[in-house]
Amino acid sequence: MKGVFYLDSLNWIDLSQLPSLLFLPVCILTVSLIIGIMLNNMVEKRLHQHVSKIDESSLIYIIIQGLRGIPINFSLVVGLYWIVNTSSLPDAIVKLFSYILFASIVFTITRFVERVLSRLVELKLSAGSNETEQSTLLSMIFKGIVYSTGLLIILDYYDISIAPIITALGVGGMAVAFGLQETLANIFSGLQLILSRQVRVGDYIRLNTGDEGKVTDINWRFTTVMPTTRGSEVVIPNKTIAGSITTNYSRPCDDIVIVIPVGVSYDSDLEHVETVTLETALKVMAEVDGYEPALDENGIDTNPMAPAVRFHTFADSSINFNVVLHSPVFGNQYIIKHKFIKELTKRYREENINIPFPIRTIINPQN
Repeated sequence: MKGVFYLDSLNWIDLSQLPSLLFLPVCILTVSLIIGIMLNNMVEKRLHQHVSKIDESSLIYIIIQGLRGIPINFSLVVGLYWIVNTSSLPDAIVKLFSYILFASIVFTITRFVERVLSRLVELKLSAGSNETEQSTLLSMIFKGIVYSTGLLIILDYYDISIAPIITALGVGGMAVAFGLQETLANIFSGLQLILSRQVRVGDYIRLNTGDEGKVTDINWRFTTVMPTTRGSEVVIPNKTIAGSITTNYSRPCDDIVIVIPVGVSYDSDLEHVETVTLETALKVMAEVDGYEPALDENGIDTNPMAPAVRFHTFADSSINFNVVLHSPVFGNQYIIKHKFIKELTKRYREENINIPFPIRTIINPQN
């Protein structure tokens, strides 16, 4: 039978001669690995010089990245092939090396395919996003599928029937599913989040529970979120996010709108107030985010992220308006507010623009 190896086929071999018989094959494997490591280092240096000139999303770049480390595997395969076809070892040991050779070939191909396909899927799911990180959950599932396929091919070559294994896994999977309903709910919720692309690694989100921050990972059970305060990570079950009302500040674009209410006295020149306020807003946005105006021939800023002043209310003691600022980084909204309030207060004092206190006139009816 093809691929069947019995340990008792070695019984007729003199074990005292085994070290001398294996000496040459071991030397060949050792030399092959050394050559493979040397070739891999040479390829790494050569690739490092040229890869930086290639677009990271191109197929050529992905294939080159997938080939990293392959020279070591290739050298091992060549060494095993040399042993199988040229050595005078007993048939039983030659057959054993042939099994190892086939497994090495399948593993090398599987490793390359997994790297290339994983990267292609990662780029597909992160299309339109600046983030290139991949969630742990998707990576684990994809690697499991690819390497399991390679393992089944090896078992089939060894004439090990995989039907009972698949049947046992199916029955065992049903039993496990009843005991791990909570875990499975989180796994499928995590897959739903990833495949729907409503929440991705690198997005800034806020849940209706009040939790907010940057998504750093989506694994098989939890989604980890880093708050803007850069304190401790918040760990949220996947099914909680899937069932919550979630605001994603990174979709459809990375533009955080910051609205700051301000009020000035009725004696103020509103045109002057607007000019001073916009100058302050532009200064703060340039300092924090490097904002640059896009002026047309009339000197009007056409940048869609340009700050704006919108008057809206004649209040009891002031004319109220909102200052609308933008930031491409969710975490910068707090430092922008902090700097803007400080700078605006300073400019208003320099320009003699008054922010009035609320005034209440109390009349005594007895008088």
